[in-house]
Amino acid sequence: MKKPYFKPAKDDPPPLRRKVSRNIRFEEVDMLQIAWHGHYASFFEDARIQLGSAYRIGYLDFYAHGILAPIKTVYVDYIQPLRFMEKITIEVILHYSPAARINSEYIIRNPKGAVAATGFTVQMMLNKEFKLYLTQPNYYKDFCHRWKAGEL
Repeated sequence: MKKPYFKPAKDDPPPLRRKVSRNIRFEEVDMLQIAWHGHYASFFEDARIQLGSAYRIGYLDFYAHGILAPIKTVYVDYIQPLRFMEKITIEVILHYSPAARINSEYIIRNPKGAVAATGFTVQMMLNKEFKLYLTQPNYYKDFCHRWKAGEL
């Protein structure tokens, strides 16, 4: 990565990280025999779900607490192609934010460990009536408090 997607503030806790490995499936490659660019958002989601499960901040955890967390922005930097049956590793890096949003960064590596793509997503937080939260909802605020306190 040439420059970070999210610049940390002085008092931010260290980012949270998780990795997941998977193979590129036949249905994910195009006629050039490389992973089609539109599937990278799905690759990101594989890692994001892993992180959400590990810290109890996944889609269903949020939903159980009246929070929706749709994707607002997806950005991908394509560096090297991925090919059918390659085992890739996707790392998600959750960056702290005091806002009602989730900033996730991703690094996809090919079987040799070389960076094939990087990117980020931003998720906003809505209530079940699809109204934007202007401040962190209590469930996520409690999570962020534990994160900053080093309890995760």
